[in-house]
Parts: sequence; structure tokens; C-alpha cells
Amino acid sequence: MSTGNGEQHTFRTFQLRNLEDTPGFDRLSDHQKMVTRVVGSVLPFKTNNYVCEELINWDNVPDDPMFQLTFPQEGMLDPEHFSRIADLIKAEVPQPEIKAAAREIQLSLNPHPAGQVEMNAGYLEEEVVQGVQHKYRETVLFFPTQGQTCHAYCTYCFRWPQFVQLDDLKFASKEIDRLAAYLKLNPTVSDVLFTGGDPMIMRTELIRRYAEPLMADDLEISTIRFGTKAPAYWPYKFTEGEEADDLLRLFEEIVASGRHLAIMAHYSHPVELATDASREALRRIIETGAVVRCQAPLIRHVNDSARDWADMITTEVQLGAVPYYMFVERDTGAKRYFEVPLVEAYQIYTDAYKQVSGLARTWRGPSMSATPGKVLVDGVTEIGGEKVIALKFVQARDPDWVNKLFFAAYDEEASWLDELRPAFGEEKFFWTDELNNMKTDTPQRVQLITTRAA
Repeated sequence: MSTGNGEQHTFRTFQLRNLEDTPGFDRLSDHQKMVTRVVGSVLPFKTNNYVCEELINWDNVPDDPMFQLTFPQEGMLDPEHFSRIADLIKAEVPQPEIKAAAREIQLSLNPHPAGQVEMNAGYLEEEVVQGVQHKYRETVLFFPTQGQTCHAYCTYCFRWPQFVQLDDLKFASKEIDRLAAYLKLNPTVSDVLFTGGDPMIMRTELIRRYAEPLMADDLEISTIRFGTKAPAYWPYKFTEGEEADDLLRLFEEIVASGRHLAIMAHYSHPVELATDASREALRRIIETGAVVRCQAPLIRHVNDSARDWADMITTEVQLGAVPYYMFVERDTGAKRYFEVPLVEAYQIYTDAYKQVSGLARTWRGPSMSATPGKVLVDGVTEIGGEKVIALKFVQARDPDWVNKLFFAAYDEEASWLDELRPAFGEEKFFWTDELNNMKTDTPQRVQLITTRAA
């Protein structure tokens, strides 16, 4: 492992409380400044000095994709909701009144889609294991308490409730011992994904405290994953000082233990891979033996361009990373502002796919992480004279559904699975009845279905 350079960048965050200190903020129009305050009162807003100084082109604001990705936009709220909060701010009412109005709006925005609270819980001795989600047989998600924030917030983020103090809906746990006990009782689990928030917001000593127990000989964990935006939003985490060196040393230890270490890096636009710091961060991570797998949703106003995706995917491969997923924007929060209809998403994916080499075609999409599972839009075609959308599960609550093709009637407007209807006059999809049974069954029974052996 190489040693990080001696230069140290100071991490500074900017939110509503210190909005006027944000680099570039003085270049915004008065209306855009008000938009930031209004929408930022409902949906989370946080950026940092690296994003503002290295990634945003302030000459192209408000259309700049990184500005759209990190700063609140007016279209993220329904007009009536925007007006309601704007009127309260202009009237200079007390903050508790603004927060109460914002809470009503937040609760109307489907804060936890796809059965996350009801159907994904993990159980130990009939009690919920806090901070654990177990939707698919092989993979457990774990939410370390200290990792439930990020270096900057993405405006599209489906985990926005984590950041607006919806505490009863917040996933978080520091009970690594209970996670280990849960894994021992579920030997079908091979992968643990640390997520958040962003676990890379934590200091290395905390990351180590969570990761080391998973390397115990009595656990059958073969893969440790970290879901993170840090290589894009704060690459200095991996490049500067003893803290970075210690983190990369931990990565080396995980790899040396015989486990696969996957850094699930969220790159949303080619500019995030264009800085010297981001490229050095990637180089250092890969040098440890970790595999960097890249994923992002397709986001209107940010990356809804085949050219942007082709450039991003090609750069990832050139830098030694593995393109992994194009996701469909989830049905929560500001979805309507960012969503791309499924048919259009498939065309963008196909047009980009045509432009990249074979090594870049490890990349799958568009994929929806919906209630029944991870559903891939596999094609648009015609069968028996009917135009249809071909779909299949790449992961599912019931493993028997995986890789089975099914078909939806062609619909140019649909942007999520529940907006599609079955093709060929069928009343329901093949998985509908079993999913409905899961929804009404006991959580423990759902978990048994999820974790049963193949």
C-alpha cells in the first residue's frame, strides 16, 4: 500500500444553518436562494467544500448536473407544498411551525418504499435486530449508527428519511454482536453490506470495529461490501494522512482474510471521476485488492443522457472499476422531478450500451428495487402482435422467482413496477399471489421464505 501525501484538506459542510457561507452561493439568483431554503426545509440538504469547489460548474447553474444533484430544486416539491413552505418562510413564522408543516409533507412522500420496514426486518429470538435489513437470501444490509449521514446529500436519495429526523423510520444499529448472532442463525447469508447514510463517513477505528467480527472463523461470510458515495464526494477519505492509510490497511486485512471486499461506489455523472483526487482515491482502493463496483440511478436533470452514461462507464473501466447497475429512481421523495419512464430508461441504457466495449458490459439495467425484488427491464419487443416490456428478477424475495421472464403491457408513461399491468390480458403477474401472502404473513415467516436454502 502506498502512503498518502502530506497535504490535508479540511472537510466543511454547508446546510441551511450556514447557507450563505457555501462556496458559490453568492452567484445564485434571489429566487434560487429562496428555492434552496424552501425545499431544504422539507427534504434534506447538505453539501461540502469539495463538491462546491471541484464538481459544480457555477457558470452553468442551475442546469449544471452536479448542482441539480446536490442542491434543492423547486420541482422537487408539488407546487402547493412549495407555496405553503415559501409563504411560512416569507411571513417569518417561528421555526416549529415551519417544521410541523414540513413534517406533514414528508409523511406524504412515501418515506419507506418497497416494504423496507414491514418486510425486510431480521429477527433474533423473535425480536427485531435493529439496523438489519434482510430482503434477499444471500445478503444482509447493516446500518451502523455512526454511519447514518453522508459527506453530502444527493437530492434524489431514497433514504432521505434518514436525514430529516423521522426517527421511528430510521434504520441504525451499533449492535455488531447481535448482527453476528443473527448471521450464525442464517448460514445462507454470504454477503454483508454496510450502508446508511454512508459508512465511510465514520472514522477508521469505528469501521474496523464493525468489520472485524465478520472475519471470525465461525462465520460463513465470504463477501463484505461497503455502499458509499465518498470516492465521489470526499475522495480525500482515501488519499490523505494516517486516517486514509489506516482505512486502506483495513481493506488489505479483509482481502488477506480470504474474503471478497466490494466497494459499492455511487458515481452519478462523469465529472465525479474527472478530478485528480477522485482518480487517486480509486487507484489506492483498488491497490488494496478491493473491487470497486459502480452503480447509480438514472436521474432526470442529472444523467438522463446515453452519452453521459457511456462516458462514465468507459472511464470506470479505464480506472480499474467494474460497472455494476443502472437503477431506476425509486418511488419516494422527489421521485416525480427525477423519474425517467421505464421505456425511455431502457432506450438510454441501450444507446449507452452500444457505445462501450465488452469489458464495460458487466453493467446491468435499468433495474427497479421494488417490493417483490430487483426487477430488470430486459427489453421492449413484440410478441404475437402485442408490444410488451420484458422483465425479470435478478434478485427476489422468493429465490424461485429469480431469472424468470415475465411481460408487461407496453406503456410509455410507467416509471415503476406497480404502474405496469400484465401483458396478454393476464389479470396479475406470476408472483402477485405469493407476494400478497408475504405481506399478510408474519414477519418471521417472510424471513424463512427469504432465507431458505436453495
